[in-house]
Amino acid sequence: MKDVKFYKLLLFVNCLVPLALLGWDWWGGRAGANPLDFVTRATGTLTLVFLVLTLAVTPLRKLTGVQWLVRLRRMLGLYAFFYGSLHLLIYLWFDKAFNFAAVAEDVSQRRFITAGVLAFVLMVPLAVTSTDRMIKRLGGRRWQKLHRLVYVSAAAGALHYYLLVKSDTRRPLFFAALVALLLGYRLFASYTKPLKAEPLSLGRPPR
Repeated sequence: MKDVKFYKLLLFVNCLVPLALLGWDWWGGRAGANPLDFVTRATGTLTLVFLVLTLAVTPLRKLTGVQWLVRLRRMLGLYAFFYGSLHLLIYLWFDKAFNFAAVAEDVSQRRFITAGVLAFVLMVPLAVTSTDRMIKRLGGRRWQKLHRLVYVSAAAGALHYYLLVKSDTRRPLFFAALVALLLGYRLFASYTKPLKAEPLSLGRPPR
């Protein structure tokens, strides 16, 4: 398989560019009238972007025949978790001041918070088990089954975005359509090519 070290480095740097631009806008006072809301929404959107990119790796690999793309998937998934962690941290710190009783109340009473927390919680075991050592410890079959949770996480993330937006829903519906398309592709592949459809993960598949 092609040596992709350079591409991994390029991807690593470029995945940090949105964070750098976000910090630059904040520092330069270009984050709008409500900078906190701007950063919260930006990190949430970036989480969805990277989840969609992670989901897109398998279809792109199969359609293009570029097999080494799969080796970039772990990094994309971990960046989804990274931006999701920032998104959650901003909510816990600035919105709730780490008042976990208030957070629990939000989760139980506000549907978009429930969906968002579910999306993040499902990413946690995927990030934790994304290493080669964890793949070997769990075994390929169990690891693959666990990492199918990312389908639910992506769907919950899209739902969180839709429920959050009160007026113009075009962007959340666009993300929802992308997630549905990518999950639909896997469902179609599972019927047309039994046992060959490759599960998505925040890591990479066992060798």
